[in-house]
Amino acid sequence: MTVRRGTAAVIALLVWAAAIAAAGCGLGPGEDVGGVELTVTRDYGSVPMLHRLVGDVTEADTVMRVLERNAEVSTRYGGGFVQSIDGYEGSGGGGRDWFYYVNGLWAPIGAADFKLDGGEAIWWDYRDWSVGERVAAAVGSWPQPFAGGYEGSFHPTAVSCFGARAACGVVKERLKDAGAELVAPGTAGAIRVVVGPWSQIEADRDAGLLARGVEVSGAFAEFGAAGRALLGLDEHGDVAQRFGQHAGLVAAVRWEERPPAWLITGVDATGVAAAADLLDADSLRDHYTVAVDEKGETALPLR
Repeated sequence: MTVRRGTAAVIALLVWAAAIAAAGCGLGPGEDVGGVELTVTRDYGSVPMLHRLVGDVTEADTVMRVLERNAEVSTRYGGGFVQSIDGYEGSGGGGRDWFYYVNGLWAPIGAADFKLDGGEAIWWDYRDWSVGERVAAAVGSWPQPFAGGYEGSFHPTAVSCFGARAACGVVKERLKDAGAELVAPGTAGAIRVVVGPWSQIEADRDAGLLARGVEVSGAFAEFGAAGRALLGLDEHGDVAQRFGQHAGLVAAVRWEERPPAWLITGVDATGVAAAADLLDADSLRDHYTVAVDEKGETALPLR
């Protein structure tokens, strides 16, 4: 079920999608727009259910139509929202429900209203939302949103470096290999990538969301001991693990309508370097946030 989504996979998907479009084999009215990637998981991505490259996508298609063609789905509220996928029922009023992301960003509209342009990575996840009701961004669709943008438009990427120069260089190379267009920090509308030890980035506008708790950041991690300790949270927002002394973190955050931001950080330069090395599909796939220390990678929230 696992498909590597590094640079080679992205190129292959684009070629494949173009071939589908040229062949004119879409279903339903409208012109073919190519293919999309569809992923369905449970419990913050920890349980895979479906991963498929879908080629029969037209300009009339929505996220809901693609899902209904590839899974057993029931809906509510007039067909605009998902009630169940393959028998897993949403509660509708708390507890566990279905949430979907397009190119790594939470979609604030019903799936029946989200039209597709082709090339998107669609991710449905069935999870507890008692704490993380609005997890606005996740890292699990890498190389999106850097390769394809979000909300129907391509956006360049601006990398802000706070120390950790070697790690920042690695981050830039990984982003360029993934298909990102790098622009200067401060460029309007750019996706932000903030790189540096936590003690140096915590005052940054987007990085500061992490310090405001999971209810604001959507990232199940926090730094303690004046930035010298990285703590992993469980799905209820409680501290469940203290990572090693050189721990690193890759997290995605977004505040309201601002462009999303990725945080490549750690307790020190060694931790930042370890976090930078996580920027590949094998490490990030289907994860919301990822921590790393000398024992290896850990997907967050902890379960």
